Amino acid sequence: MPARTGKEFLKGLRGAREVWVDGERVSDVVDHPKLSGAAQALAEVFDLHHKQADVCLMPDPETGEPIPVSHMIPRSREDLAKRGKALRQVAEYSMGLMGRTPDYMNVTFAGFAGRPDEWGMNGNEAGAERLVAYQKVLRRGDISLTHTIVQPTVDKATGDAPSPGNAHALRKVADTGHGIVVRGARVLATLAPFADELAVYPASPLPEGADDYALAFCVPMGAPGLKFLCRDSVSAPAGRFDHPLSSRFDEQDAFVIFDDVEIPRDRVFIDGNRAVYNKVPTTSWSPNIQQQTMIRASTKLDFAWGLALRMAAAINAADPETMRMIGEIWAYAEFTRAAVATAEAEAREWPSGLWTSAGAPLHALRAMLPLWFPRVNEILRLIGSHNVFATPTAQQMADKDLRPLIDRYLPGAKGMAAEERIRIFRLVWDFAGSALASRNEQYERFYLASSPRNLARHLAFTDRSRADRLVDRFLKEPY
Repeated sequence: MPARTGKEFLKGLRGAREVWVDGERVSDVVDHPKLSGAAQALAEVFDLHHKQADVCLMPDPETGEPIPVSHMIPRSREDLAKRGKALRQVAEYSMGLMGRTPDYMNVTFAGFAGRPDEWGMNGNEAGAERLVAYQKVLRRGDISLTHTIVQPTVDKATGDAPSPGNAHALRKVADTGHGIVVRGARVLATLAPFADELAVYPASPLPEGADDYALAFCVPMGAPGLKFLCRDSVSAPAGRFDHPLSSRFDEQDAFVIFDDVEIPRDRVFIDGNRAVYNKVPTTSWSPNIQQQTMIRASTKLDFAWGLALRMAAAINAADPETMRMIGEIWAYAEFTRAAVATAEAEAREWPSGLWTSAGAPLHALRAMLPLWFPRVNEILRLIGSHNVFATPTAQQMADKDLRPLIDRYLPGAKGMAAEERIRIFRLVWDFAGSALASRNEQYERFYLASSPRNLARHLAFTDRSRADRLVDRFLKEPY
């Protein structure tokens, strides 16, 4: 089938699944008040593909039907540029606040399917064939896919990967006539209530003897034994004046329990092959998916810069310190934009013909964004000061007695109407200070690992040869 509409996406969410939110098992994720805002927002993303079809859609390479560009397996630098434009359109819909719009997993599996050489190593040819076939199912059905790749943290001293005998982590416990049975838990399935299927694939390398934990597969969200325990909802009541962001962009995060879930054989891509499991995350995976993640980050920083400028204008804050802080956000946005542009310009081809962005510029961003985003929120709150609390609600604005007084006593500077001023400060607070803002800041602090961890591991992602050559000139010259 061709790219789905929002209506078709919502229809697909109404199937049976076990999702728990705030202590309640949810029977319908589309209409539940704590989930409906994000469900409708994601439906608008599906509709966006059709509204911006010239940028967001392309013909399926085999069927010719229109599919989202995010399903493309890039085969050239031009393909990456085309994909980048489509990713920007989607990122701008939520201003980067939704980190797991379906294009993230579309890009992920396009990258996986573009490396059958890697997935098929060490005797895993059948698993690689099943993965390539599944990516066709994913793109032709325009499936909303989420993932869960992190093992539950029980004891930090044992490391990030499970050792043999770990009873908490996800593992294979049996073979069946139709597939395998898995048991255990994983975190953190962002977008879980709004996905059609769930993916598990390699993350941290596994130690010797942990073959039962070396798994990669996809499974429908309604599979028996699959349970999703969502974090506390930060979704605000509907109302785009009062809650312009948190009423629609809480994509949710879930702790996933696999209570003896059977995975169909045709959805199993790695079954105990530890060599493949440990290899997959180390090469093209990261630079492939980080094109999407860093375009999203760039959009979010541009939006934050715009918020800061509007807020300063609302109160005529043109003093040097305010301008310095706004300039700091601008610098973060420019560094991010430049790194993405450089990564796309320096794209590389892998042995299978897959093209990805260059890794080093994106890994540098990966290390710094966890520091920049909290600082951006701090700057917005410093500029906003008490003004972020002087924001009447839509209901108060609609009161015939209150409205004239609000218009008289709470205007913006230089003739700005009170309503515009109020909307600016409500938007800033929803971005930088609300419950949604707190969740997003935590997300950014630890997305793809913390800043200290990424800085400490930078040599794994970059080429030091030029730095060594520059130093060797002086260390090796005769004296």
